Amino acid sequence: MSVRIDTIRECLDGVIPGLIATCDADGVPNMAYLSQVQFVDLEHVALSYQFFNKTRQNVLVNPTVRLLLTSHLTAGQYRLSLRYLRTETAGPLFEQMKAKLAGIASHTGMSGVFKLLGSDVYRILDIEQLPGPTLALPPPSVNYLTALRRCSDRLAACDHFENLLNTAVDCLGSEFAIHHLMLLMYDDAGQRLYTLASRGYPASGVGSEIPVGAGVIGVCARERTPIRIGYTTSEYAYGRAIRENAAASGLSAALETAIPLPGLPEAASQLAVPITAFDRLVGVIYVESTADLHFGYDDEDALVAFAAQLGMAIAHHQQVADAAEEPAANEPGPSPPTGKPLAVRHFSGSDSVFLDDDYLIKGVAGAILWALVQDHAERGRTSFSNKELRIDPRIRLPGVSDNLEARLVLLQRRLDERRAGVTLVKTGRGRFALSVERPLQLIAS
Repeated sequence: MSVRIDTIRECLDGVIPGLIATCDADGVPNMAYLSQVQFVDLEHVALSYQFFNKTRQNVLVNPTVRLLLTSHLTAGQYRLSLRYLRTETAGPLFEQMKAKLAGIASHTGMSGVFKLLGSDVYRILDIEQLPGPTLALPPPSVNYLTALRRCSDRLAACDHFENLLNTAVDCLGSEFAIHHLMLLMYDDAGQRLYTLASRGYPASGVGSEIPVGAGVIGVCARERTPIRIGYTTSEYAYGRAIRENAAASGLSAALETAIPLPGLPEAASQLAVPITAFDRLVGVIYVESTADLHFGYDDEDALVAFAAQLGMAIAHHQQVADAAEEPAANEPGPSPPTGKPLAVRHFSGSDSVFLDDDYLIKGVAGAILWALVQDHAERGRTSFSNKELRIDPRIRLPGVSDNLEARLVLLQRRLDERRAGVTLVKTGRGRFALSVERPLQLIAS
């Protein structure tokens, strides 16, 4: 091939629609515009299958096609010779193309028309650049190799999980110039993701949740593949995605006490990347912008590489926490707290915890807090360790992928935001203290 597909990926985002040429069994040609081309690897691309039209009929009887693509950055034109292999109607590739097509359809006013029926995978036989004047590529906004190198050094220097978390979020802002982002962790038992950190929003949204499969973030988690959208689309908007999922599950009432998910009201560009370690889903990095086509293939590649490093770093810190020193013996608490009692109400069904009738947290993090305040009220304990929490039957951690460190950080940040007089303070590797400033009134429901 005279041209490699990875050097012209800007042609695939559909800013200038592609043109596909096919022939029927008698050799009669047909030309049509193409909504979407998806990079698969150096030898394959996928084309969107939306209608059973003449193009589709021709491909099924004559699998060799020609494709004309134009770069919106350089005006260069490229002719691709392709051979049809198969159609995928589910899975990561299909979901990537489905999300992109939803944005393209919304942008072009074709939301009611453009529906992806399948992802047609083609082998690339040849790519040639057509003669004609072209423009120079504009310089990239970020040098991704330099950014990744600096991020690798910074992540490697982190000495505990919360430092790793803060550094990861800061790297995305300072090294990758991303101004609106969320870092979410995966709750395997609950099949949902919860926000652990965010940047660029009026409220942090720490503790907010989104079900697996809902919206860009949820689909990314379910398929464990990057999902990128270049235009505003209501189909993948958060409010709609979460409420539809809740309604289907009979949980609409629970939304009234849920923590609002942060996010831009009108995000034009969205990119979600899975965080994995040892073939296990850890979480999702989500970034967004109000500008159309703000994130391209290079941004996607860079964040996938960054997420891979972050996933391994999280796994390492989990192992370090597991190997921490043994828990300390029971210690008497400090001088008795004073002031108005703080009502701590626990609902066992969902492990939801309310402080003075205000919702705080639920799930495993709620179970952890309830166990801590019980031990404090009954035995005056203030010092705890990760190891004892991991084997505490009251908490019911979900096994290998418990992400205990992440849940403790989540709980700590929710308590800090609530400012009700109860906080968690890290006192060493795998150790923390419960600080109580007001008398506690425990209410089990």
